[in-house]
Amino acid sequence: MSRTRVRSIVGGSLGNLIEWYDWFSYAAFALYFAKSFFPEHDASAQLLNTAAIFALGFVMRPIGAWLLGLVADRRGRKTALIASVSLMCLGSAIIAVTPGYTTIGIAAPALLIVARVLQGLSIGGEFGASATYLAEIAEPEHRGLWASFQYVTLMFGQLLALALLLLLQYVVLDEAQLDAWGWRIPFAIGALLAIGVYFVRRQIDETPNFLARARRPIGIRDLFAHRRTVLLVFGMAIGSNVAVYAFTTYMQKFLATSSGFPRDQASLICAAAMLVFIVTQPLAGALSDRIGRKPLLLWFGILGTVGTVPLMTAIGHTHDPFVAFALVLALLLVLCGTTSVSSTVKAELFPPEVRALGVGLPFAISTSIFAGTAEYIALRFKRSGYESGFFWYVSACIAVSLIVFLFVPETRWTSKMSNEDRA
Repeated sequence: MSRTRVRSIVGGSLGNLIEWYDWFSYAAFALYFAKSFFPEHDASAQLLNTAAIFALGFVMRPIGAWLLGLVADRRGRKTALIASVSLMCLGSAIIAVTPGYTTIGIAAPALLIVARVLQGLSIGGEFGASATYLAEIAEPEHRGLWASFQYVTLMFGQLLALALLLLLQYVVLDEAQLDAWGWRIPFAIGALLAIGVYFVRRQIDETPNFLARARRPIGIRDLFAHRRTVLLVFGMAIGSNVAVYAFTTYMQKFLATSSGFPRDQASLICAAAMLVFIVTQPLAGALSDRIGRKPLLLWFGILGTVGTVPLMTAIGHTHDPFVAFALVLALLLVLCGTTSVSSTVKAELFPPEVRALGVGLPFAISTSIFAGTAEYIALRFKRSGYESGFFWYVSACIAVSLIVFLFVPETRWTSKMSNEDRA
């Protein structure tokens, strides 16, 4: 592989890491900064308002996918990637420097809303643009391998935010310092890293597929000329969105509140399993270049449908950290079947003139509906005394995607990119 192509893949995927780091930093540090942006008299109201603004980010993701998808398909993948990381940089910088409620009053939460809107637009547009860019810039025979780095960087972003939280909590600062000003550190770091990625992305190449496409104005109507494919992408994302939440974000809370592990031990179990999961992404992506994408999707669909309930139930009953690690890892290895190839498949399903929009928009809508409500559904089941109901819900969502997988063509050898690759 040429040095230019390696640089382009690093630029496309590294920005994804920074954006997801910034996205997860909001959730990881909300406990500390909530009191700075809202009146001090009610801690519950502070967290509720902060959570509501977090949810606003999910609402903005489809809008970001639409706007930046149009930019990517009209002006270029590179242009959209630069715009995406710029929006995330600005959002993180606003959070890092905004004075507290006691200083500027209602302007503080107003600026937090503005910052979260910018981050939601950014992360919504990033998925379609980066998935399209990585799939198009990679060598056709190694497309599955290189496109799999999208989820590698996504998970690394989450781990990076968690690692910084633990470092600040246990090594660098005390609780009073974190409450007073330390919570600003991750957002300042995120903004600075985003500036670095901005200059990296300025140097990457535009994809040959975009440069060779037919030049004409593209709109949302062009996308829905491919409505069957849009529905396939939406359906594929239902199971993966809920499963990613359940097996990663929710798992840490589940180990602590249901299995009874100490919080630090629950974090360690999840982090260790996540590291193995990250390593498996390019391995599975490379495997898809040999045997096709669909076998891996079916791996996730079948094993996720039949295995989620028994594995989650077993995790809830174990008190051995090594057994818990093995069970969590088993779920993540099932999940790897979709995370390693789904963005590749989606990119291969659409023609170049609507590819970024087609990959990003239905995925973002599915994310807002299913990932955005997953925690609420999980908590409702838990409070009702029927926590296992959430396991069945996750299994049912994966089953829906399994049905969709049956109608998805094998894109490894018959993708919309085939003619472009030969051109």
